[in-house]
Amino acid sequence: MPELPEVETVRRTLEQLVIGKVIKRVSVTWPKMIKRPVEVEQFKDALVGQAIEEIGRRGKFLLIYTPDFALVSHLRMEGRYGLFTPDDEIDKHTHVIFYFTDGTQLRYRDVRKFGTMHLFKKGEELKELPLSQLGPEPFSPQFTVSRMKEMLAKTNRSIKTVLLDQKLVVGLGNIYVDESLFKAGIHPERTANSLSQKELVQLHAEIVKTLEEAVEKGGSTVRSYVNTQGQIGMFQLELYVYGRKGEECKVCSQELERIVVGGRGTVFCPQCQKKQK
Repeated sequence: MPELPEVETVRRTLEQLVIGKVIKRVSVTWPKMIKRPVEVEQFKDALVGQAIEEIGRRGKFLLIYTPDFALVSHLRMEGRYGLFTPDDEIDKHTHVIFYFTDGTQLRYRDVRKFGTMHLFKKGEELKELPLSQLGPEPFSPQFTVSRMKEMLAKTNRSIKTVLLDQKLVVGLGNIYVDESLFKAGIHPERTANSLSQKELVQLHAEIVKTLEEAVEKGGSTVRSYVNTQGQIGMFQLELYVYGRKGEECKVCSQELERIVVGGRGTVFCPQCQKKQK
C-alpha cells in the first residue's frame, strides 16, 4: 500500500499535470469505489464544469480540490492515476475517468478495486471520516515528542501497532514503520508505554528523517507502485529491513528475522533491536 512518501510523490506529479484543467464529464465503471455521495450519478454530476485548483495530501490520502469540492482519494493497495489522451487504449482495470475540456483524461486504475473516493463540499473534508480522526502530519509542528509520550503512555499495545493506526502520526505503513523502528533500535513488539524518553526522542527523529528521505527519493517501489508518470521510486535501495528477511543486517551483519506483529509481516534485526521487557 502506498504510504506517505509515495502518495506525496503522486501529489506532486498530479500537480504538474492537471492543475487548471476543467472537468467535462466523469465515468465510473466500478461504483463501489465511490463512497460519498451514495448515488454515483450525484458524484459524476457534481464535478462537471469544475476546474482542478489544487492537489493536496493528508496522510495517505490524496485531496483533489475544485472551487466547490474536495475529492478525498485513497489508493489502497494498487491504485494509480495517469493522464492520457483519447487515443490511448483504456485498460480493463481503469474504473474512474475524469474527461477534461482540453481532450485529456485523468484515469484511475486499480487492479484490486480497493481504492475509495469521497466527495465533500469544500471545507467539510477534514471534519468527517475518513480524515477527521487522523493524527498530525509527521512534518508538522503538532507532531512532537511530548505528544508521543502522552499518547504512548496510555497503551500497552506494541509500538508497531500504534504507529500503524494513524492516530499518533499519519502516513506510516509497514515499510516506514519497520525502517523507523530499526533506525531507532526499538524492537517492533515492545509495548508502547515501555519506551524511555531517550527512545522516544530517537524514534521521533527517525520517523521524520526516514519519511523526508523517502519523499526526496520518490518513495519506495515495492509491489507495483509507480508515480503518475510511470516512474519508479528509488528509496527501496535504501531499505535496511523491510523485505529483507534472511539477509544480513547492513549494520551488524546479523541475519534479519521476520515475525508477525498486529497481523502485519515485520522484519527486524535481533541484534540491533533487542527485545526488552
